[in-house]
Amino acid sequence: MAFELENRKIEAEVTNPGPDNKVPMNTLTERVNKAIQNGYVENFKVTKQGLYVERTDKTYQPADVYIKDFYRFEGESDPADNAIMYVIETWDDLKGTLIDAYGAYSDANVTKFISEVQEINKKVDINKENKEEEK
Repeated sequence: MAFELENRKIEAEVTNPGPDNKVPMNTLTERVNKAIQNGYVENFKVTKQGLYVERTDKTYQPADVYIKDFYRFEGESDPADNAIMYVIETWDDLKGTLIDAYGAYSDANVTKFISEVQEINKKVDINKENKEEEK
């Protein structure tokens, strides 16, 4: 997967507190729990129709969503343990996460959807920059 987003790789072995005495969140479960605490409560799924939310029975297209952040997790010894978590917001203010395998085991539908979202977000960001320069 070729993503243009800033890489936030989280090592599975990190357990020592940082300079601020906070222990980094280094597991997928910890990150999901933190996202939920921050209001990202929806469990998004990608279907052939788009990004689906079972609770509301809504489906979103790539233009309808924004990837707020993402976190990649690597297993210690097994590449099958690699995962990526996307923190997502929709145009109508639904917030949630999408979790996929990372690398060889990733879901092709998720990869395609996320790539389309990124292309749209890039165009929006470029248009914003151009408007700022015109001012």
